[in-house]
Parts: sequence; C-alpha cells; structure tokens
Amino acid sequence: MSFKKQVMASVILSGAALTATSAVGANDMPSWIQNWTLGAPSHWDYIDIDVLRHRLFLSRGDHVQVLDLPSGNVTGDIPNTNGVHGIAFAQDLKLGFTSNGKANSVTVFDLDTLAVKQEIKVSGVNPDAILYDQQSRQLYTFNGKTANVTVIDVNSLQVVATIATTGKPEFAVNNGNGKIFFNVEDKAEIHTIDIASNKLIAKWPLPHCEEPTGLAMDVKNARLFSVCQNNTMVVTDASTGKQVASVAIGGHPDAAVYDADLATIYSSNGEGNLSVIKQIDANHYAPAISVKTAKGARTMAMDKASKTIYLPSISNQQFTVLVYQPH
Repeated sequence: MSFKKQVMASVILSGAALTATSAVGANDMPSWIQNWTLGAPSHWDYIDIDVLRHRLFLSRGDHVQVLDLPSGNVTGDIPNTNGVHGIAFAQDLKLGFTSNGKANSVTVFDLDTLAVKQEIKVSGVNPDAILYDQQSRQLYTFNGKTANVTVIDVNSLQVVATIATTGKPEFAVNNGNGKIFFNVEDKAEIHTIDIASNKLIAKWPLPHCEEPTGLAMDVKNARLFSVCQNNTMVVTDASTGKQVASVAIGGHPDAAVYDADLATIYSSNGEGNLSVIKQIDANHYAPAISVKTAKGARTMAMDKASKTIYLPSISNQQFTVLVYQPH
C-alpha cells in the first residue's frame, strides 16, 4: 500500500434520485473520541482486530504492536517481522500470521500468548496482503513484486501452491463460499481465485478506477467495493464482474470496510478524512459524507460490534491511533 497521485473524479450513480433518507443518519456518523500516542514514528500498513481476545494489531515496520481494547494499553509485541504489511488470524487454530514484505516470509504466532512459533518463506517477493480461509485451512499471501499469490497449508505450515497473476496484487477478501477476490493495483482489475483448485478463474476490469488498493465486500449481496487513487470507490457485482456504481471519495484511500448492520462503506483516506457511504440497495449508493481525521490516516480497522474505527497516523512526531465511534 502506498500514496498515489490525486486525480479528481465525479460521482457516477445508477438508478433513481436519492432521497434524504438515503444518507447516513446523524447518530451513525463516526466522531473522534480518543487519540492514543504510541511512541516514535514508524512505517505502518494494515491493522487488524482479534475480536475474540479484544486486541488491536498494528504493523510497525519491523514488528507488530498489540494493544488491549478498548483501553489502548500496549499488551505485547511480535518482533522481527521485517517490512511487515498485514496480519491474519486463524481463530480455529489459535494462530496468527504476519506478511513480512522485506523478509519475503510469514511469521506464525500463538494468538493466546503472542509467542512466535515459526517463520515460513513464501514463493514470491514482498508479501503484502494476507488472508486466511477457515474452510480450507489455507493461508494466502499476495506478493507485490512478483505478481503472484503464495498458498500455505496451515495444518502443515508448508507452501502448497503458487498462483500467477498479471499485475501487483493488493487487498483481498473472501466470500466464505469458495472464492477469494483481490484488487490488481497496476492493472485496475479484480481477480478471482477458486479456493478448491487454487486457480485464477476470472479477471475483471475496473472502469473509472485508477490503482485500486483497499477492498471490502458485502457478502449477502455479492458486491465488492474497491477504493481507487482517482478519488473514486467502484462497486462490482461479484457474480458477474459487472460494475454497478461509482462514488466520489477522498484522496489517497488505502483501506475500505463494509458494515452490514449499518449498510455503510467506509474509506480511510490519507489526505485526512474518512468517506462514509450509505448503501441504499445493492446497486445504489448515496454520495459520500466526509469525516475529518488526520493527514496520513490511510489505513483502518473496525470493531463491528462496538462500531469503533481505529486509524493510525503520525502526529507531532509521534505514532498515534485515532479512535472513532458513532454519536
């Protein structure tokens, strides 16, 4: 994930006119409640939440910092994760994983104790996004510099397949029914993996999108939300690959979250805001509402039970986490 040039885009909406009831309700709008200061600045990328143990995992360049939720107190650290990008959890096996971009490896750790168990070399360069599929017990790393995906069997902790793609893979999501979707940043495409065969089975263009990074999914309605560097979020039908809508968002987006309870999509934008988009139905979306955050706050994680959103940034020469909740 990285910052990209800003290109202005217009809103493209399909269907009937929007009404006042289409917008996000005032009580649902996230507002700033806390700012946690966590020491000297460092590089960071993905963050994620272990919802069972109430912990927030922050990638910090060469280690992963672990915070207690909701207090924000530091409770642990996973060392030697050189160039760490992402974190994934296998709750059924009580294991966690980090994708170490500079080490070309995955660190395996115990979710209860945070103790490191093993480091696995991947079959590519710069593993970035990382995703665990519980049904197959397979772990996927999306390798940015070799245009491929490494598949690891989590029972044996061995690499079992390498899937070639045609560009730089970015954020990935799982539909829970045998398919993985991921953005291809330099091609402006979405690609689909069939988990049973570990084969690439679809490549779909993303019109109106430049350099897609963050990706979220509405599993029930089979809709994919890609946030793009031309200030646009595009919506793709995950069954057909057809684009059904496009909405203007803030600049330098790098993460997206879909909350089914609120029928709302969030895009965290490095220019210093959070775009909040109400889903009217599967093919119709209200214009984004912008919530002020902080410059550089481009990645995020959301605790969907409490509706709390966490956004890392640098402020006053300190690494901080901004905490937002609905009114």
